[in-house]
Amino acid sequence: MTAGAAPTAPLLVVRDLVKHYHATGLFRESTRPIRAVDGVSFEVGRGETLALVGESGCGKSSVGRTILRLQEPTSGTAVFDGIELFPLDRKELRRLRRRMQIIFQDPYSSLNPRMTIGAAVAEGLEIHRLAPRKDIPARVNALLEEVGLDSSYARRYPHEFSGGQRQRIGIARALAVQPAFIVCDEPVSALDVSVQAQVLNLLSDLQRERGLSYLFIAHDLAVVRQIARRVAVMYLGRIVEEGPTEALLSRPRHPYTVALLSAVPEPDPARQRSRIVLGGDLPSPSNPPSGCPFHPRCFHPRRNERCSVEVPRLRPVGSTTAACHYAEDTPLPEQPKIP
Repeated sequence: MTAGAAPTAPLLVVRDLVKHYHATGLFRESTRPIRAVDGVSFEVGRGETLALVGESGCGKSSVGRTILRLQEPTSGTAVFDGIELFPLDRKELRRLRRRMQIIFQDPYSSLNPRMTIGAAVAEGLEIHRLAPRKDIPARVNALLEEVGLDSSYARRYPHEFSGGQRQRIGIARALAVQPAFIVCDEPVSALDVSVQAQVLNLLSDLQRERGLSYLFIAHDLAVVRQIARRVAVMYLGRIVEEGPTEALLSRPRHPYTVALLSAVPEPDPARQRSRIVLGGDLPSPSNPPSGCPFHPRCFHPRRNERCSVEVPRLRPVGSTTAACHYAEDTPLPEQPKIP
């Protein structure tokens, strides 16, 4: 940014997002809501990637799907390019949806097995009337080539492709409607390591060429470092630490982030280090612990009664923000080298 220039407004602003599910059963009135997302706030800048990380069941995929209104929020706000998303009716949402897309974790289940990939990629162009019918085949061919696939593949079906190729098809389908923002819901977790690198490089190239913004949902911190400028760590429906990628990975302030980092595989077999194994299982989101949600599994040496009764606020600590009463004193064991 040049000196004196006004700061650019974020593309997406999410405040106090809550998504609760209600289990159905014989005694519905006695069931507790499942607190999948419990007051999440963040921003995504234009052309920026924010990574949302955490173990399975923390609510990160629910965040992405709720923002896109694939499921309805319980409360909170989401403002996309100055437009509040949650009050929009179906017609208004459909007009805006072409600017917000999603890439799913499992590319095979997200593709219709009875539809050629050319038809799958063309579907968005047809629904939003973004090209004359006679021009659609050429647009589809160009999109396939842009994601590294041969244009002749347009006549084939999903079962004829590998996982990496199917994910490229999913990316081409998302790009077809010329979005500004894409939720990448663990897009490489089901792929081989070598293919992961190719897809990550493709996403980075597309972001640079098209000015895309990503909400990149993942559990692998090694993957996150390659693509994200900022990272938000989720635990049990809440963000417990957020900050610039390099700052957060080099000096985490929340014990949960430290534990996640300790689980990253060490590329040097000669280097010895200990992994932090958290005690117990992830608490049930229908019956979360009182106080700090992490306190039953926490290994912080200063953990005490305060942790079990007082919910820590997300506050600045060093270069990040962390929701821990004693974030300044979080122990930092030997860290792995993230490739």
